[in-house]
Amino acid sequence: MCRNIRVLHNFAPPTTPEEIHAAALQYVRKVSGSTRPSMANQVAFDAAVTSIAAITTALLEKLEARGEPRTREGELAKAKARWEKRSATRE
Repeated sequence: MCRNIRVLHNFAPPTTPEEIHAAALQYVRKVSGSTRPSMANQVAFDAAVTSIAAITTALLEKLEARGEPRTREGELAKAKARWEKRSATRE
């Protein structure tokens, strides 16, 4: 999975539309291989981001949460620990 796409399910406070849009944008960038589409492809690119964001929103609304909700601070701490572990193995 692309490292830039984050888990969005079961957060307190709930995932925002901006977070969902950012994840959809990262996904479309990864799949298309382009961070900035050409003018000829911009409409298709934007439509894909909008569609994926809508589908993601619908999915998150239907998923049942198990366990305690995640916090952004907790997820950040986990990511930092993973980064430090990776960095330590490179030295």
